[in-house]
Amino acid sequence: MKRLILLCLLAATPFAWALDQGGAHRLSVIQERWAEIQYRFPEDQRAAAFEKLAADSAAFTRDQPNAAEAWIWNGIVTSSWAGAAGGLGALSKVKAARASLEKALQIDPNALQGSAYTSLGALYDRVPGWPIGFGDADKAESMLRKALALNPDGIDSLYFWGDHLYRQGRYAESRSALLKALQAAPRPGRELADQGRRGEINALLQAIKEKQD
Repeated sequence: MKRLILLCLLAATPFAWALDQGGAHRLSVIQERWAEIQYRFPEDQRAAAFEKLAADSAAFTRDQPNAAEAWIWNGIVTSSWAGAAGGLGALSKVKAARASLEKALQIDPNALQGSAYTSLGALYDRVPGWPIGFGDADKAESMLRKALALNPDGIDSLYFWGDHLYRQGRYAESRSALLKALQAAPRPGRELADQGRRGEINALLQAIKEKQD
């Protein structure tokens, strides 16, 4: 899911596009707002807030369709909206999130240090499998390994890898990945996201401890 003569290939394949200053600022605003909703909003207020942010991130992809970063964050926001909203409508949202992340991979799989692979892996891990959804533990592992190859020391790539290992009952490996995630370098401008992610890592480490006791 996730090219014939060279000229045809180049014409058919969009180039990776570096965000200009305005685009980078817009991306930062979406990232900061996502962290605020995810980590500071009460659970019953997240769905409506993510719905509005999803509209903003979708507009970002329309304005800058060749920016992989825009598609990545539309996928992240849309999948977060699905998780917050739940219910029968969640599946259509996660399918839309998957499509956005796959679009990002077509443009530039290295964008944001492989974040499209990380987010796709998380989707494959957390969405129900057939016949309800497209969840697939093997695809999740493949995507998450690709993410780690691009960003072996990142807090997100290591957290979602550790979460995958936990779901597979590989508790010692999960614990090792999560402890490494806690040592990840801070991300400038992403302080709230880092703080929230560390909280999730510590909660998962506690769950592992309870499994092993």
